[in-house]
Amino acid sequence: MSTPTTRTYAHLRQHLLARHELALIDVREEAPFAVEHPLFAANIPLSRLEIEIYARVPRRDTPITVYDDGEGLAQIALQRLGQLGYSDVALLEGGLAGWREAGGELFQDVNVPSKAFGELVESQRHTPSLAAEEVQALLNEKADVVVLDARRFDEYQTMSIPGGISVPGAELVLRVAELAPNLATRVIVNCAGRTRSIIGTQSLVNAGIPNPVSALRNGTIGWTLAGQTLAHGQSRRFGDVSPANRQRAAEQARAVADKAGVVRADSQTLAAWRAQADRSTYVFDVRTPEEFARGHLPGSRSTPGGQLVQETDHVASVRGARIVLIDDDGVRANMSASWLAQMGWEVAVLDGLGAGDFSETGDWQPPLPALPQPSTIDPEQLVQWQADADTVLLDFTTSANYVQRHIPGAHWAIRAQLEQALERLPVAGRYVLTCGSSLLARFAAQDLQRLTRVPVFVLEGGTGRWIAEGRPLESGETHLAVPRSDRYRRPYEGTDNPREAMQGYLDWEFGLVAQLGRDGTHGFRVI
Repeated sequence: MSTPTTRTYAHLRQHLLARHELALIDVREEAPFAVEHPLFAANIPLSRLEIEIYARVPRRDTPITVYDDGEGLAQIALQRLGQLGYSDVALLEGGLAGWREAGGELFQDVNVPSKAFGELVESQRHTPSLAAEEVQALLNEKADVVVLDARRFDEYQTMSIPGGISVPGAELVLRVAELAPNLATRVIVNCAGRTRSIIGTQSLVNAGIPNPVSALRNGTIGWTLAGQTLAHGQSRRFGDVSPANRQRAAEQARAVADKAGVVRADSQTLAAWRAQADRSTYVFDVRTPEEFARGHLPGSRSTPGGQLVQETDHVASVRGARIVLIDDDGVRANMSASWLAQMGWEVAVLDGLGAGDFSETGDWQPPLPALPQPSTIDPEQLVQWQADADTVLLDFTTSANYVQRHIPGAHWAIRAQLEQALERLPVAGRYVLTCGSSLLARFAAQDLQRLTRVPVFVLEGGTGRWIAEGRPLESGETHLAVPRSDRYRRPYEGTDNPREAMQGYLDWEFGLVAQLGRDGTHGFRVI
């Protein structure tokens, strides 16, 4: 076997500064990734490489550099990427330790470019904010205020400020006039921590909204640390927008986009960009998922604008690529694009679309390689086999999904850690593999079959089919074959985080601007 190509920290830094296209991919699971990684590293775990890579790195000759922290995952990823058609793949010289030893800055947590940028915005624009105690006092006084929650609706439902309304970030400029028609009404924007409330509040300021606007300082974390009570299960959402308010918001958003240097594109330009062999072009529809499903431009991906700004690295994993944004109102794409442009992306808004252009319906479907075709069984066969102690059922869904509900007796495992899992599993006469849809299980089946002479089967339709048929389920960490390292536990999610973890998270965010200065590759600018 030939010696794999390597790239150094100095090489990657030079290309980041020159804004050349590159993908720096950390192939560990999310929890170790969140401990430390380079600023523009994208986390695509080896376990999910085949089902994520084509969407996240669309051009097959993109310069890709993969790394781990000595676990041996990167070498496997290098081989798999070659098999998937990627022609310019290298290992990071020395792995994560090599980056550190060469003087490279390392960052904690996830979605760090967006969070660090948010802190830079606040430090330069002095985004107005109110402490949790001040907001609570306003609510107690029944003052003329409206609280708008800029997170995803599911996050808002988990815990939120009492009386708050769910308005995900990209919707704020479009919806605010309907939710606060009295220009004296104070608008308070919150998220769980800091970033989305800073960006949401500054969006309203940048757009020239006449109402007084403030971020809830430190979000629901700050609210909790102040000893105040959060609401759970709220379901307040925005309503329709009048034509006059929509037109005014479109004019405001376009002015912000122009100031940020957002490029304009039409369908002909987009077609030329898509045909360009030496550039990567992402096409994102920033409306709500429901609007996307009702009709969208063929070839576009649903990425609601607020989350796109928050999690850019998770969908646009090629730094230096081009991003094209789509909406049908002239507000959400322009506001989202204004932020991406400030974050150093070449970003365009697609103009001139009519109703007929939104011709494709349904949810976004990721591009996939040819799927393995293992032997499959249906749920009825599994029921019969489970009476036999020789059958071992493995579930490769996310650990969060597994804990919430899984087929009774299923053992949870991570695909990239199959060898470790086998050491903790019962002796098997046969294996049956599942996940939510059976997609990931199909890839895991071929890995497992290489490690055992025992027959391996996949549950057709996965756990989703089992659930749809109304079959019994269990919950909890009943059979974990490996530790739950697939997802970093975010201190700003859920309702049972220790106060020390919440305060530590805020302290970390406050230090991000200094880290950006030490790193020096970000290319951010704040208008």
